[in-house]
Amino acid sequence: MDRRYWWFLGAGLLVTLVVAGVLSGFASSEPDGLERVAIDKGFEATAADHALGDLPLADYGIEGIENERVGTGIAGIIGVAVTAVAVVGLLYGARVLIGRRTASE
Repeated sequence: MDRRYWWFLGAGLLVTLVVAGVLSGFASSEPDGLERVAIDKGFEATAADHALGDLPLADYGIEGIENERVGTGIAGIIGVAVTAVAVVGLLYGARVLIGRRTASE
């Protein structure tokens, strides 16, 4: 592949990591749209915790890290890494599957 392609992917990954790791710590802690409607309409008390709410990366942070911005940043970086690995795995699987079809034709 062309070098410009790899530079483009690398730059995109770097920007994504900076946004997830640094800028996400400055995101507003005010309620989002659904939560705001629930508060405004008076039914926020009926909300229940999610079944996966006890996991270490739940609620946009990392359990045990007291600095909320650092925890959010690390959780963002982990999220980007997991997503990148999943995408690469899916693309590799598709490539192998397509390669097998092409070879058998």
